[in-house]
Order: sequence, then C-alpha cells, then structure tokens
Amino acid sequence: MTGPMQPFPDGTAAPDLSRVEVIAPNFKQRLSGVTSTIVQLVPLQARTVGIATLGPGLPDSLPKLRWWQLADLWRRPASGRKRIWHARRNVEMIGGIVLKSVLRMPLHLVFTSAAQRDHRPFTKWLIRRMEAVIATSARSGSFLEVPHTVIMHGVDLDAFHPARTADDGFAASGLPGKYAVGCFGRVRAQKGTDLFIDAMIALLPDRPDWTAVITGRVTAEHRGFAEELKRRIATAGLQKRILFLGEVPEIKAWYRRVSLYVAPSRNEGFGLTPLEAMASATPVVASDAGAYAEMIVEGETGSVVPAGDGSALTAAIRSYLDDPEMAKAHGENGLAHARTRFPLSREAHEIAQVYNQVWSRGG
Repeated sequence: MTGPMQPFPDGTAAPDLSRVEVIAPNFKQRLSGVTSTIVQLVPLQARTVGIATLGPGLPDSLPKLRWWQLADLWRRPASGRKRIWHARRNVEMIGGIVLKSVLRMPLHLVFTSAAQRDHRPFTKWLIRRMEAVIATSARSGSFLEVPHTVIMHGVDLDAFHPARTADDGFAASGLPGKYAVGCFGRVRAQKGTDLFIDAMIALLPDRPDWTAVITGRVTAEHRGFAEELKRRIATAGLQKRILFLGEVPEIKAWYRRVSLYVAPSRNEGFGLTPLEAMASATPVVASDAGAYAEMIVEGETGSVVPAGDGSALTAAIRSYLDDPEMAKAHGENGLAHARTRFPLSREAHEIAQVYNQVWSRGG
C-alpha cells in the first residue's frame, strides 16, 4: 500500500475519478445474485475506500461512473496507486483485460468466483490473468486452479432481522393457517420449485395449521413449468394452502412471517436466501447446492439434504412441520449464527484485505 485508504462520499452522480481506487463493473442489465451482491456491498465499501460501479441495472444511490469517464483511467487516482478492477463475471474480466493489457491502463485485476463447476478453458485463461482471486465458498474454490482466498458472502443484518411488529407475523398476511413454510426465488426447475410443491402436496393434507407460500418471478420460458405445478396443486385440492404470490414488493417481511424456509435448488452459484432467512430468525431446510451446506449447521440451524432428492427433502421438512417449537429454537440458533459468522461488514472487511494485499505487491 502507498497509504491509508481514504473515505469516499458515496451517492455522487459522476464520481471524481481522482478519488476512485476501486471499480466494481456490472455488465448485466437484469437483476441477479451478482448484482445484488454489488448493491449491498458497495455502500459499505464506500465508507473506507474510493469505490464506484460501472454498468447498467444498478440503483442511482450507488456511486456510478459514466462510460465517458473510462478515458480518464489512464491517469492514476490521487493516491498514486493503480486502481483495482473487481470483476465478478467473465465479460467483466474480459473488459478489465482489454483496459489493462490492450489499452495499457494502470489497473490491478481482481475476480470473485461463485461457480461450482469445472470452468471452461476460456474462463480458466481469463482467471489466470487476474492478480487476485476470491472464491465465495470452499466448494467454489475447489474448482479453481489458481491461488485464491475464500470469502463467503454476508447478509445485511439491518435489512434482514427478526419480527419486530405485528405486521411481521404470519397472521398479518391474511392467509389461512397458523404457520407458514416458504420457498422464495425464481420459479423454475433449477430452483427445485417442483420438489417443494411435491413435498407440500405430500405433507399439508395431514397438517392443517400450515400454509405454503411461493414467491418469485415466472419468466416466459418457465411459464409452462409453473402452470404444471399449479395443475398438480389443483388436482390435490390444495389451491388455498399452496399459494403462488408472484413477485412481492417486500420480500424481507416474508422471511419473518414464515416459520420455515426451504431452499431446494438443484444447482446454485452461492445462494443468499438461507442467510437472509437465518438473519430473520427462520430455520432452513436446503439442498446441498451452492454454498448452502457451508452456511447451515445441521440439526442446529436447519437441515441439508442431497440436491434433487425429493424424498429426503420431504422428510426434513416434515420434522419441522411436526415440531413448531423445534423450528422456533433452530430459528433462534440461525439468527445467532448469521450475526456471528455472516455479517455483511465481515465480507467487506475481508475483501478490503485482499485489495490491500494487491496494492502492497504493487507492479
């Protein structure tokens, strides 16, 4: 490092590049897990380092560079050290390589990998050109062939919190039953929505106190999948107890209203929803996709089952539906676990340490 990191006033319409030392590109218009990570992290990072985003699909509350400002990247910031280009997708790694190696801009390249699969040769080539690599879980790190640092995502403990008012209780929803079990996210086979529906069809007829809620968008390509699930529910006569709510305006409240959260994904990158549930004092039954198994403490904050195993998923959910007191206790355990191990501030701090290591190496 050439000096201490300087505070940066976030929210500036067109940030002063002389104070920007880190650029977080976001080259995808549609909301995704990566976009959500940037939206949550940048305001925290902006408290200790000059950071700005670049690209579409981000709220105006974030410090955002304009495309025309790229021409000024040939000049170093006031600190004198090279800026860090922190990519999270292949296209962003490509952009950084072009700026650094083709246009000869003074940049350091950092990449965060959440993928849990063997990378294609081109992706491996891109990763080898990064100066530092972060893996979002030990599992994703196992697919990397370069030195890396594992930094698991954190959760915003101010945004996701236990019930505080009557509006946070399930009764405020006006839906039938005493307890709710939820499954949130895009409705599609990858997310295992069908596994959740099948479990609910098997379990709810004998458990009248429970209602199931599914939230999330149904895109055009998955509309047929969703319609088939609704047909199964209708055939079982459970239309009033297994409910598709669509995209809800305030998903945070639903984490507080449900007594059990289920994350049945067949495959996942990282997957933040179990952390959001635990931060809301809600226990989690999840598949072992993504980083779920690294978040959940088996038998204490929830349960993890093999991805795609509907029978195991149903059995794990059954134990909570039959014992609401256990669900409550595991929810409290999950809250303590999230606060201790997964605060968003911890993630921001550990990323800052990687930045400092890169700057200390210079070059």
